[in-house]
Amino acid sequence: MKILHTSDWHLGQNFYNKSRKNEHERFLQWLLEQVSEHDIDAIIVAGDIFDTSTPPSYAREMYNKFVVDSNNIGCQLVLLGGNHDSVSVLKETQPLLKCMGADVIPNTNDDYATQVVELKGKSGKVEALVCATPFIRPRDVLTSQAGVSGVERQKQLGAAIQQHYQGVYDAAVEKRKTLANSETMPIIATGHLTAMGVKQSDSVRDIYVGNLDGFAADGFPNADYIALGHIHRPQVVAKREYIRYCGSPIPLSFDELKSQKQVCMVEFEQGERTISQLDVPNFQPLAEIKGDLSEIESQLNQYTGLEEGQSVWLSIEVHAQDYLSDLQERMRALTEGLNVEVLQLRRARERRNQVLARESAETLAELTPMDVFEKRIALEVFESETEKARLERMTIKFKQVIAEVSHGTDDLNGTEE
Repeated sequence: MKILHTSDWHLGQNFYNKSRKNEHERFLQWLLEQVSEHDIDAIIVAGDIFDTSTPPSYAREMYNKFVVDSNNIGCQLVLLGGNHDSVSVLKETQPLLKCMGADVIPNTNDDYATQVVELKGKSGKVEALVCATPFIRPRDVLTSQAGVSGVERQKQLGAAIQQHYQGVYDAAVEKRKTLANSETMPIIATGHLTAMGVKQSDSVRDIYVGNLDGFAADGFPNADYIALGHIHRPQVVAKREYIRYCGSPIPLSFDELKSQKQVCMVEFEQGERTISQLDVPNFQPLAEIKGDLSEIESQLNQYTGLEEGQSVWLSIEVHAQDYLSDLQERMRALTEGLNVEVLQLRRARERRNQVLARESAETLAELTPMDVFEKRIALEVFESETEKARLERMTIKFKQVIAEVSHGTDDLNGTEE
């Protein structure tokens, strides 16, 4: 039995106003090629299939097409809901996709047996069981109680999640007893959450609040492999090789360029488990550039003379001693004629902190409300037309607020007189 573990596709993502449609299409095609090349029996997608709860129509089309294409080559799918996914959207086609060899688990429930999925090998017999646990929402496992503190509620949530995992695992163990070759049949668990001690990236949104910063590895059941989603960097959890995040297949933020994108391949044979990684190709060139203006200009030289075609998406962080009011214009001049697009332009954090530290010495009595607004806005970069329009709306709205407050103060002063 061979299984591919992938997660965090985020179909439909809008990346600095750029569509990822082309990258996702190429990734899904590549994934199907791996199924054929490595004789894969099943694919587990551990949550965040879509980027938002209302994915665009093209993202839904890709999703449905992938299920059809997988069915055509005899590959079973286990598709789990993540914190980005809408339960209702995944439920829409759940019965239909089941007819095409895809088990969709949008959310949890108290009937643990319904979250145990059978994986069949080439012989048509069940060769593995999956404890298909999606993203667990607190309301699915906890009952609201009056007078419970936030800290205590977080402890209750952690215990409830652990209990749920164990309940589904116990149901899988009972199911295994009814099947042939139960002695060597592996049980795979899934999850979409933050495990304790993992490294996150900028694109990951925290899915728990309060003191539950991460779920302890000891809380997972004694499964043969645990396929996790939500963290976009591939990594092993708590030094246990069988508990893994495969990571997202494409970079969802610029800081994810530091790690190679991959999917995990897990093979079970005669009770033995083998885990390996398949590196995902880079379908869209992205790069980060940092330094002062001269260093940035030097680094941009590597993009001189590139052939026409797919442009490189850049994140540029500028280190400068003095405040540059014409930063956008300078970057535009430096990149003119190069096959690059600057998607993110920002000043170095150290510079922003210095400005804030200097201006903190100024008293509010020395500044008008508009001064404070302008100083804060000056720390940001509004590059695109959409961002510039947003800045204009914010400025107009702030001026309206100032006028309303000022008018109210005048009225109050007049009444007192």
